[in-house]
Amino acid sequence: MDPEVEIPQSIKVTPLQQMLASCTGAILTSLMVTPLDVVKIRLQAQSNPFPKGKCFVYSNGLMDHLCICEEEGNKAWYKKPGYFQGTLDAFLKIIRNEGIKSLWSGLPPTLVMAIPATVIYFTCYDQLTALLRSKLGENESRIPIVAGVVARFGAVTVISPLELIRTKMQSKKFSYKELHQFVSKEVSEEGWISLWKGWAPTILRDVPFSVSMPLHMSTWSIMKNIVAKNGFSGLFIGLIPRLIKVTPACAIMISTYEFGKAFFQKQNARGQQ
Repeated sequence: MDPEVEIPQSIKVTPLQQMLASCTGAILTSLMVTPLDVVKIRLQAQSNPFPKGKCFVYSNGLMDHLCICEEEGNKAWYKKPGYFQGTLDAFLKIIRNEGIKSLWSGLPPTLVMAIPATVIYFTCYDQLTALLRSKLGENESRIPIVAGVVARFGAVTVISPLELIRTKMQSKKFSYKELHQFVSKEVSEEGWISLWKGWAPTILRDVPFSVSMPLHMSTWSIMKNIVAKNGFSGLFIGLIPRLIKVTPACAIMISTYEFGKAFFQKQNARGQQ
């Protein structure tokens, strides 16, 4: 097929192809953004060492994860001494002294949740958008809002049990046998619903990212306290570092996903010729 020929809109991308495209985007995003957060955490640990039990936020470009320091000494990747003099210096010294793989320290465990959540969200969003447009018409402006909210609800609902298990594994060193016993005990005492204990707060955190919603009252109270102590500018502390990390992550994820869908659409069009 001539690559210049426009592909008809009737050529659809299958849900499996959407899942493959979003999975590829998730992996590429994590590989490209994680080093930025690893360096940030190493710099933080250097200026203010993490004691046992202290929490820190780790981002793989797809999700933020609350991690708890457990190991003593300098064995953990985030406690290794580096004597860095800045971001670029940290990059160079980590690669030279620890190997380039150290820039992706701590990544694999976070992908257990991040990739399924991303795949579920993007696939559900596209499928719901197509369904609603077929029922309500192409020009209905509320379709993206409804599809975004429902897709985020679905992703959070599937991931919540994994979040609970991951949190338990971090708060205490569970073996897989002990973890199985913990889950079995929770289910036997409180039912299967106990695996979704953190569902509500996660919804309050994630759904507004998909679409603007009224602020929760506790969030409003926290914002008022920040303004009272630090002024209005206090609400934007950390904005620039956040934008530096989030902006490329979103650009990589969305562009890879759209490129993947366009690729599969071309393949499907060739198959129908």
